[in-house]
Amino acid sequence: MGFAELLDEVGGFGRYQWIHVTLISLPGLLMASQNLLNNFVSGVPTHYCSIPANHSLSNLSHLHQVDEKQLLKMFIPPDSSGNRLARCRRYANPQWQLLAANSSTNVSHLETEDCIDGWTFEQSDFLATTVSEWSLVCSLRPLKQMIQTIYMGGVLTGAIVYGSLSDRFGRRSVLIWSYLQLAVLGCSSALSPTYSTYCIFRFLSGMAVSGVIINGVSLKVEWITTKTRTVVGTLSSFFFTFGQMVLAGLAYWLRDWRKLQMVVCAPNFLFFAYSWWYSESARWLVLNQRSEDALKSLHRVARINGKSEMIDKITVEVLHSHMNKEIESARSTFTVFDLLRTPGMRRISICLMAVWFSTSFAYYGLAMDLQKFGVSIYLMQIIFGAVDIPAKLFALGILSYLGRRVSQAVCLFFSAAIIFANIFVPTDMQTLRTTLACLGKAFTSASFTTVYLYTGELYPTVIRQTGMGFVSTMARIGSMAAPAVLILDEVLPALPSLVYGGSAVLAGCFACFLPETLNVPLPDTIEDVEASATHEHTQIKQFSARKQKQQQTTMFTSTKRPVFNLISERISHICDKHLNEHFILEYSDNDL
Repeated sequence: MGFAELLDEVGGFGRYQWIHVTLISLPGLLMASQNLLNNFVSGVPTHYCSIPANHSLSNLSHLHQVDEKQLLKMFIPPDSSGNRLARCRRYANPQWQLLAANSSTNVSHLETEDCIDGWTFEQSDFLATTVSEWSLVCSLRPLKQMIQTIYMGGVLTGAIVYGSLSDRFGRRSVLIWSYLQLAVLGCSSALSPTYSTYCIFRFLSGMAVSGVIINGVSLKVEWITTKTRTVVGTLSSFFFTFGQMVLAGLAYWLRDWRKLQMVVCAPNFLFFAYSWWYSESARWLVLNQRSEDALKSLHRVARINGKSEMIDKITVEVLHSHMNKEIESARSTFTVFDLLRTPGMRRISICLMAVWFSTSFAYYGLAMDLQKFGVSIYLMQIIFGAVDIPAKLFALGILSYLGRRVSQAVCLFFSAAIIFANIFVPTDMQTLRTTLACLGKAFTSASFTTVYLYTGELYPTVIRQTGMGFVSTMARIGSMAAPAVLILDEVLPALPSLVYGGSAVLAGCFACFLPETLNVPLPDTIEDVEASATHEHTQIKQFSARKQKQQQTTMFTSTKRPVFNLISERISHICDKHLNEHFILEYSDNDL
């Protein structure tokens, strides 16, 4: 018996679990806003070079009958498409001849210069952004993307730091601190006087976001029963989905970046206030020699779930008898190196690194470039958020029906296929390209839902947080690299899609080598993981031996019927391949 049986005895998924999961999931509404905030806070307004002060409209209107449109035509050349004003160049001198009705001047030969007087930003979409406030355009354009890269660097750092700290100090303590850090530093970033200061605050906010997400997931998983993990994990992710649409509404209402930043970060003070209600993971408490505290937590859960009769029955001795093996294993100190030290853990870690990187790489490559679709950025944010709803329902269905491994591979392969398909759609078919992009994001979102749940189930309790932090660092690297890849379209328009799709295909192949965890109790020790891997390897060898024996028997009995032998051998190969792929799932179901 293990800890899962104790959870069933104190009410399974009862009132406490409902409240616990809801309160931890609620901040997900604003974690989505944090990750995608740069779309609006650093939105790029329509802009062009400012007119020289001595040639302003007020000065010229006294001498000539010119309006603003004519003034812009005199000073701002068209861009390469000829449909919009150039953003980074202006004529060195006013071109009066361009105002003539039948002007045939070749503007490409006219002398131009940089925007030495700055830029004029229109306010049709945004009242103020970091781009317009600090002029992050033209030669400074990379600094706009740098904000998101620095933020994701903070998320990466937080995954490493807070993943390890939570294994040492507990999930609850680190989660509470992360709420406070995000509230204080997030609101401080809204008051940043300079670009550098803003980047520093965003980096530290990113660290806090990582602490909230990683510890929130683990604290949920470690207080719910095995049979409810799939449903809870998937439904909890809907908070992130709705958060994307909440962001669109807030950004449409608050078009000043400082106000938007403040509104998105301030609610974390509320999350910090009620997070003291959480109970620390009883698993973690037991494995860190705090059995009395674990017992108090279990008694509290039993009381809230209406199972008060179990309080006297569950003692420290009962707790230890359920988790004796885990307690013995936890006396050792674990580090990141333990994730790669043994064969089973090494296989899991390497495969998960590939899956996390590719999923995040493709997801943020699509989600962080909304202005390229040619429609309202607020509408695109709502659409991109809405497609996650059917995507997560799809993930919920296949996770329980096909299992974790097949579901993960399917999501990655389908996202790659859609990304590749978009390469062959002409650029003028914008509606179709947008539709395919939404489908691609839907499958990457389903992949995210799957890998969050899958990772928590694959790693043992004694090193789960360290493992979550380690493999999710690849997701942060992917999200940091995604905006940079978009620049490759200047070399070849299809190149970003080729990179995103190729990465998803590779990760899908890695996912096929992960062990199945459907209806399997959470492993508590590294020995549990290695024993499972050894058992899986033994069963595969038995299938291979049986297959070889069947082939030899078929060859012996079919010397006079070669055509029939060929057909039978082919059918046997297909059946054995199917059985081999699904054996572990079937074994796990029958073993329970």
